[in-house]
Parts: sequence; structure tokens; C-alpha cells
Amino acid sequence: MSSMEPPSLTPLLEAFSTETVCAGVSVLFIILIILIALSALASGSEAAFFSLNPAQKEELKAENTKNSNLVLELLSVPKELLATILITNNFVNVGIVIISSAILDEIYPKEDANETVRFIVEVIGIALVLLLLGEVIPKIYANRNPLSFAKITALPLNIARKIPPLSWLKSFLVNGTKFIQRIAGRKGIKITTDELEKALELTKQESTSEEEQKILEGIVKFGNTEARQIMRSRVDMIAIDNTIDFDQVLEVILNAGYSRIPVFDKSMDNVIGILYIKDLLPHLGSESSFDWNVLIRKPFFVPENKKIDDLLREFQSMKMHMAVVVDEYGGASGIVTLEDVLEEIVGDITDEFDDDDIIYTKVDEHTYVFEGKTALVDFYKVTGIDSKDFEAAKGDSETLGGFILEHAGRILRNNEYIVCSDVKLIVESSDKRRIKMIKAILPDEKI
Repeated sequence: MSSMEPPSLTPLLEAFSTETVCAGVSVLFIILIILIALSALASGSEAAFFSLNPAQKEELKAENTKNSNLVLELLSVPKELLATILITNNFVNVGIVIISSAILDEIYPKEDANETVRFIVEVIGIALVLLLLGEVIPKIYANRNPLSFAKITALPLNIARKIPPLSWLKSFLVNGTKFIQRIAGRKGIKITTDELEKALELTKQESTSEEEQKILEGIVKFGNTEARQIMRSRVDMIAIDNTIDFDQVLEVILNAGYSRIPVFDKSMDNVIGILYIKDLLPHLGSESSFDWNVLIRKPFFVPENKKIDDLLREFQSMKMHMAVVVDEYGGASGIVTLEDVLEEIVGDITDEFDDDDIIYTKVDEHTYVFEGKTALVDFYKVTGIDSKDFEAAKGDSETLGGFILEHAGRILRNNEYIVCSDVKLIVESSDKRRIKMIKAILPDEKI
């Protein structure tokens, strides 16, 4: 009787081994998908939280829900928030690389692999998946839906920043950054007005209207504008001599239509106060001999080179709306009002009492006619030219007529001209004292 051979266990062990490998790879795939999702949430949360604009933050405050308050709480500690996001994202990305390599080893072992193919799959493939699914796509989505994305990720991030070891690493990173800043010191960053204007132009969005863009540009130039550039010069000032009688005062007020009028003694250089028209209302029925000088209020004097951002703060603190601009000798150069200052940001403010006098005429696309007293800043606004060359050559002049006088060294006669920055300025009308009308011919392309 022949002896029976025992059945071989090799096929059974191979089958068991294959099933185990497949199960292991499946588990690793699930873990990989979870890690990619976490990477996407971390990357998206960074874009979402730090792209919330003031209006959206106000919307969160108005909601006053637990989730919205949590978003605001995280935004109140931006360094901690950023450190938590970066640490979490880096840990997750490292995990993705390790798990991906493990899966690749099981599916495509090194001993059986072509080195070039494996390199392409391992480095380029994994990097591409991580970049697209873990970085680019979630950040694009988060930028378009910052509010909803921030609300989704607020709770997980809040938990992550409080649980060790992430909380320890976060504290170490934040404190380390503060320590480096103290050691290195903060260097002031000097940004010129031109650089800010270029930045505004580059960051202009399609949704930004032309009016909004002008306001932003006005804010940028605001701090560099001086009082003499926006003042109403003394030749255009309406002021009252303190010696005239009450009836004459009322006549001047009715003709002028202003709510505040400067008062001078003997000469316009000697402004002694400001007359508020509302102070005269209780005395409208008074006789011509009424002493209206007792109603004059103390004037506020500012130098010609006063920056209008400082002037605005002084107007606010002193609760005043008008200042007398004085030259280096103390004589009155003109007046500047709160409205003049605000117009530098928001553009012309016209009320029902303002005259719509046209201070320039547009002949064609490249030709304008201006009054000689037109301020240079208004000339730039109307024509849209680059002001750099004009500002460099203007000297002490602030008007178009003054600029020609500064440039030529004399009062030009009719039809004489100067050229600056390819802009031809022709004198249309002048007398022995001043240049009255100027024709400006711009180049085919505005500079």
C-alpha cells in the first residue's frame, strides 16, 4: 500500500498573502484619500480666512452665531491661526508622501521597476496630485467662497490649535517668530506714492468701478497734497472789510451765497476773523448801525505747505470748516475749507448753491482751454496727464498761469507758448499783471 503525500499549503499561503496585501493597500488608499482631504481643508482654510474683507467680517458679526463668532475669534489671533494651519498642512503632506510611497512599493516594487518610470510616478505623479488636489483647487474654491469655507474649517482648526502636540508646536513657532523679530528689529519699508499708484493699478479688479478707483487714487495722493494746492487764492476770495455797515454786509452775503466769510482790517493780508452767517440770523431786523463786528469768530491760520491730511485732523479736532492760508510773511494767500480737503478724495462735491461755472473748455480730444488761475492739480485731473514732469518743474507755482510764469521767467504775451512733457501751453490772453487764458494741446497719447 503506497503512502499518501500530505497536501501542499503553498497555494493557500500565497492566496492568504495576496488577500492580506490587497486589504493592506485598500486601507492605505482610504488613509491617503482622508489625508488629501485634510490637506485640501488646511490649504483652503488659509486662503479663506485671510481673504475675508471688512464687509464679510461685518456680516459675520451681524450673524452672531456660534460658528461665525468662532471664525472671528480665530481671526483675532492671526499668527496662531496661520501657525496652526501651516503645521497641520505640513504634517498631513508628509503623511501623504509616506503613504503614497508605501502603496507604490506594494503595487510597483523597486526590484521589478524601471528606475525612470518609478521616478516619474513617485516624484512627479505624487507631487502633481498633492499640488492639484491639496493646494490649487481648494484655494481657488476658498477664494471664491471664503465665508462658507471659513465656517466649515473653523471648528477643526480651533480644536487643532488647542490639542498637543500641535498646540506646543504652534506656541513654539509663534514665540520663535516674535523672538526673531525682536533680535532682527523691524526695518521701515519706504513706499513711494508712485509705487502705491502702480500697486493700485495692478490690483484693480473688474468689479472696481471707475469712481472707486479714483477714490483710492485720491487717498494715495492725499498725504502729499499741500494746502496751497487746493486753496481758493486771495484774488478769488470774497471777504468783508470790518468798517462797512450792517446793510452792506448783508448785501455782500446775499451776492456771495456762502455760509462763512473772512473779515479783514484795512488789507486782505490782515484777516481778523470769520463771520458765520448763522450768527447774523437773530439780527436780521437790526439797523444799519448795528455793530456786527462783535459776531466775528477767531480765525484759524495754516501755512501754505500744510499737508492736507494733517489739516483734516485739525479741522476734526477743532470742529472748524475753514482755515486762512498764510504765506511766509504772514499775509493771507487764500482760504481752504473742509469741503476742499474732502474733494481731494471723493471728487467734486456740489450742492444746490454751487455755481456750475465751466473753468475749462474741451475743444477736441487733445485740446483744452483753461483759465490761468486753474490749479495744477485740477489741470492734471481734467487732462489725465502724468504730473511727474510738471511737478518737477513747477517750483513754487500752484496754478497753470503760475507754472508758465515760473517756466518762462516772465509773463508771456498772446500766442507765445512753452512745452513741458510734450504738452504745449499757449497763452491765449494776458496783460501786464497775469496770464488769463491758456490753450493746452496734449500729445496724441497722454503720458
